[in-house]
Amino acid sequence: MTTIGVITRGKYGQRLIETIRSKTDFDVVSAGLPADLPEFVEEPAEFLENLDIDDAVFKTDILVTFSLHPDLTPEIARMAGRAGIRALIIAGGSSRAPVNELDKISEEYGIHIEVDDICCNLRSDPSMAEFTSFFGRPVLDVRSLDGKVVEVRVIRGAPCGSTWHMAKKLIGTPVEDAPARAGLLIQQYPCRAVRGQLGGIHESAELHKQAVKSALAREMDVK
Repeated sequence: MTTIGVITRGKYGQRLIETIRSKTDFDVVSAGLPADLPEFVEEPAEFLENLDIDDAVFKTDILVTFSLHPDLTPEIARMAGRAGIRALIIAGGSSRAPVNELDKISEEYGIHIEVDDICCNLRSDPSMAEFTSFFGRPVLDVRSLDGKVVEVRVIRGAPCGSTWHMAKKLIGTPVEDAPARAGLLIQQYPCRAVRGQLGGIHESAELHKQAVKSALAREMDVK
């Protein structure tokens, strides 16, 4: 059975753990970092060692880290590489993760490293295919009757759980309004993606809007 490790930081990562446990049969192992961390960490390896992180999180197949710290994230990547983890997913985007350094770590240890601003846009890779079969860019199956949405089945959804929230709330919506309402529901969900600028929650909303459009188009083709 696939085992997913999650490194949380305060509230960040908790919703992912809940979603994995409620939507899959993956085993989840977690370890937490303090919510408040120094802005600059001169000796990341020593700093992490002093935190006494449960090393069980590194005995997993796939690791997701919400460290959100440009000094600590590369050291976590090295620890994951040394431990033989197949894939590392880094939440928070490139602004909090030095991509060039991570590329070197990926090459040195043969670990796939994915850095994403929003986790509903995860790219698939053979090293984490089990994870991205459930989580990533949304894929839906929508059924309508008499011009209204009567069923939305989530084939693949956002790790934060927003896709399932949207699917539930979309029932009863007129078909012509469904894509736009899907985007609105995603923006209303308490996702922690960046707001108030291009990308972030707006990109997530657009991905879900297009997923609903595609699902409705497939349904029409079948009919």
